[in-house]
Amino acid sequence: MSDDYLNRIGNLIRDARRHKGMTQTDLATSLGTSQSAVARIEQGGQNLSLEMLARIGEALDSEFVSLGHSQPQHLRVVGGAQLSGSIEVKTSKNAAVALLCAALLNKGRTTLRSLARIEEVNRIIEVLGSIGVKTRWLPGSSDLEIIPPARVDLDAIDVDAARRTRTVIMFLGPLLHEFDSFRLPYAGGCDLGTRTIEPHLIALRHFGLNVVATHGFYDCSADIGAGPAKPIVLTERGDTVTENVLMAAARHDGVTVLRNASSNYMVQDLCFFLQKLGVQIDGIGTTTLTVHGKREIDVDVEYQPSEDPIEAMSLLAAAVVTDSAITIKRVPIEFLEIEMATLETMGMQYEVTPEYTSANGHTRLVDLTTVPGPLKAPADKIHPMPFPGLNIDNLPFFALIAAKADGTTMIHDWVYENRAIYLTELTKIGVRVQLLDPHRVMISGPTPKFRAAEVVCPPALRPGVVVLLAMLAAPGTSVLRNVYVINRGYEDLAQRLNALGATIETFRDI
Repeated sequence: MSDDYLNRIGNLIRDARRHKGMTQTDLATSLGTSQSAVARIEQGGQNLSLEMLARIGEALDSEFVSLGHSQPQHLRVVGGAQLSGSIEVKTSKNAAVALLCAALLNKGRTTLRSLARIEEVNRIIEVLGSIGVKTRWLPGSSDLEIIPPARVDLDAIDVDAARRTRTVIMFLGPLLHEFDSFRLPYAGGCDLGTRTIEPHLIALRHFGLNVVATHGFYDCSADIGAGPAKPIVLTERGDTVTENVLMAAARHDGVTVLRNASSNYMVQDLCFFLQKLGVQIDGIGTTTLTVHGKREIDVDVEYQPSEDPIEAMSLLAAAVVTDSAITIKRVPIEFLEIEMATLETMGMQYEVTPEYTSANGHTRLVDLTTVPGPLKAPADKIHPMPFPGLNIDNLPFFALIAAKADGTTMIHDWVYENRAIYLTELTKIGVRVQLLDPHRVMISGPTPKFRAAEVVCPPALRPGVVVLLAMLAAPGTSVLRNVYVINRGYEDLAQRLNALGATIETFRDI
């Protein structure tokens, strides 16, 4: 490497280390080297191998030294072992992304505690940084400090980062109070088929927002100061559309009544956060929300979102598929009650502690210990419903659990037209899956023998994790390729499963 190239890499490493809140000694410990070696690297005074670049990239959660997106990350899984021990559920990914968007409402300092440090969050931070919002991880923590500029600079938006996350659509609610016209890049995220934003646009028209899609952007015009003259009735009880309207209503100087609203976990976390901003919200946890907005919000606020029920369900499925007894701590049980009731009908046994409260002061938690034992297929199909029904994001894990149950289980994913198809990837690992149509699969269990395989990760988060967990049950060595989509929604999943006795190695093709 040339001296100039080494200097540039050293500067990037130094900046990424500081952004992560690590000292040179912290990074040296992670790499198994000395502080003086890290200092030489950052000063451009040491040659670097591709292996060392990749190791630095993983230590700093930074793509700039991981050979870029042309060299995707893969997982090598040695399956067939039981898991044991205990694991804590991390805070909610979906709440994190909503709260990051909601921070745009506040002119003061927002500190989000114990935030999920995942790729989806990283992309939103990149977008926020590009428009002038200052963010920094507080040293030695997963607490993120957010300080807005006097006025965001949307002309400077990082289009590439914005298009790699669907969350950018939730900028509409906060921004319509700031600009009479603006544009946002088309939203991306998981490949789950057509996911129309029409419900967002219909609802936000009540606040004077008009959107035209042209040349890869949403061109928006807004009547600043407009607000709902009558209750807003959502055409679908969606989580993100409810959040978008809540953020629009938060800065509407008046009362907004929202009907057919989602009452799901991330929506409740957003409501609790908005209350900390001084916005009065009545009806939290119901499908009718009444929001008393404030034209200006300028407060220093701290908030910690509740734990992630989808991650809790993932860990539960890992225990079932590996016939393991593990303790899952900080399970947000009020958002898993239908799932647990369904599992009970299948014969699952488990133990729970008395309930206690999450750091947000509201969400009910338990510690749950799985008890291995035989399962039977449910008498009826398993399908999702809006909360308090079975969560749509938890549905794919029932395909994996059904693979351990005696009998035939129908999984009906009526929400997404593509996601059920991805569950057929389980056939490569030995699961007997019959695709009935784009929305329905039939799982015949129990699986005679899980087998190791090499699989390209499905381009959707939850099916990707389902394939990974199935590999834990397959004796031998499996490979799951291109797992970026899993990193979008889970923090250090491989390492945390390894702490329970799994053997999962991260690698890249070099």
